[in-house]
Amino acid sequence: MTARALPILMYHHVCPQPGLVTLSPENFAAQMEYLAASGYHTVGCAGLESFLRGEPLPDKSLLITFDDGYLDNYVYAYPILRRLGLHAVIFLVTDWIGEHGEARALAGEPGAPSTLNHRQCMEVVAAGRADAAMMRWSEVLRMRDEGVFEFHSHTASHTRWDKRCAHAEEKSAALADDLQRSRSTLKQQLGIEDRHLCWPQGYFDADYQRIAAAQGFTHLYTTQPGTVIVGGEATALPRIVVKDKGAGWLASRLRIYQSPLLTRWYGRIRGRR
Repeated sequence: MTARALPILMYHHVCPQPGLVTLSPENFAAQMEYLAASGYHTVGCAGLESFLRGEPLPDKSLLITFDDGYLDNYVYAYPILRRLGLHAVIFLVTDWIGEHGEARALAGEPGAPSTLNHRQCMEVVAAGRADAAMMRWSEVLRMRDEGVFEFHSHTASHTRWDKRCAHAEEKSAALADDLQRSRSTLKQQLGIEDRHLCWPQGYFDADYQRIAAAQGFTHLYTTQPGTVIVGGEATALPRIVVKDKGAGWLASRLRIYQSPLLTRWYGRIRGRR
């Protein structure tokens, strides 16, 4: 059988410190173990591109994504995914990724770093101490070279320019510069001409889409719920917000989002609430 739909899962933190957009390492491991034991096939962004073009993917295919590039993705999520042979994507806020320093220890290893909850991460980033909250390029390269993660853009600065700028022309110029810097950094650090962009806070408008296209981004990821279907809109890709729950919760959601018909039905039910 081949996939009728391609669900995209959205994660942020995998961390023992509870907080906003966070899964415990135990719940994340349970979810990933369920995927591995149940025969799910984790694809990368190239697989997504081919699926949109109508090329077949195996049944039970999905895309796992993380936003921002937090240190806990490296310390906790990476070893779980590596152990299970799963693949995932991280959308990096490139200005926040550390330029220097060796790769740190992983969970369970001597000297593993402490990780912060979401509020603390935002505080240390704002204070200019992003290394305490975010990954380093050495860690990015380690995960990429082992084939566990691939990396794409979440902008350079994670700024909502529509809120920062008073005039449309100023907003457009600032966003274009932000996207160009992100793409340039990914080219320098990873050697890629990136085409995949995830919007900060899920916000976008027609100007945002136009500017992203002008910068070379062809696939744009949102926080809108839904599932990807063959021939779907590449510039407004839906994702599924994953909750801090066990494998049973994820199994129930995937039964819905693997089916375009059930996804539409579920969307109508949610819209009535």
